[in-house]
Amino acid sequence: MIELSMDRLKNKVALITGGSRGLGASIAKHFFNEGARIILCDIDIKKANKIANELNGKAYFMDVSDSKNVEDIFSNIKSEFNQLDILVNNAGINGFENRQDLLDDRMKVNNLQNKEFYETGKINSHFDVTVSMTDDDWNKMIAVHLNGTFFCTREALKIMNNQESGSIINMGSVLGTTGGPSSPHYSAAKAGILGFTRATARELASRNIRVNAIAPGYINTDMTSSLGDVKKIVKSATPMKRFGVVEDIAWAAVYLASQESKFVTGQTISPNGGFVMSQ
Repeated sequence: MIELSMDRLKNKVALITGGSRGLGASIAKHFFNEGARIILCDIDIKKANKIANELNGKAYFMDVSDSKNVEDIFSNIKSEFNQLDILVNNAGINGFENRQDLLDDRMKVNNLQNKEFYETGKINSHFDVTVSMTDDDWNKMIAVHLNGTFFCTREALKIMNNQESGSIINMGSVLGTTGGPSSPHYSAAKAGILGFTRATARELASRNIRVNAIAPGYINTDMTSSLGDVKKIVKSATPMKRFGVVEDIAWAAVYLASQESKFVTGQTISPNGGFVMSQ
């Protein structure tokens, strides 16, 4: 059992999508340590239940790309908790789950680029992801990241608007601003999330509902495991010369969820080790 250490989120109800592992699980644990009541929503309900049980919380199966499923789950949450103070829109995919061919090509090209860069200082190999991308590849990425953020925010506001309070934290990415050469669909979805964050922050400020984003740099998670040897290039381009860890993102989320950021809205915090300065 994780012991409480501080009370910055005492008596707050926090919902984290994609909370069964990685960034979501770390954010949930940090919120719990700060006194929050935890709700995890994920398509991997087995893992979500395991984490929720450790945190004395509740887990629900949720496919964030399914608006009806999202609506039903939020309705259940409203009935059971009658309160929602924090929403973290974290659910996501890397876009290669059902495209082993693209993943294999990406790994091959990443490794070639790494070899070329260190031998000649130039990159001559290319990963032609855009022309190889299907409609389904594109639509699924947008559905999970961008549509999912919209669906969950819309339902959360049905609770938060009545409270006239709340904090919504959307998970963006540095690739939403710098662009990712092998992930145009991911970059587009994350850029959309950052725009959505600013728009809803303006809309909801008068209701005392704050909306902010976190745009992580390269973090050691399952989603970056497919980078292969290109990690060396990323590290060399990062002033702090390392990948981040999930705790770097979780602490940013604690700040945005707490009263410490009560005058912060429409902003993007980007823990990236200085990576964006090299782009």
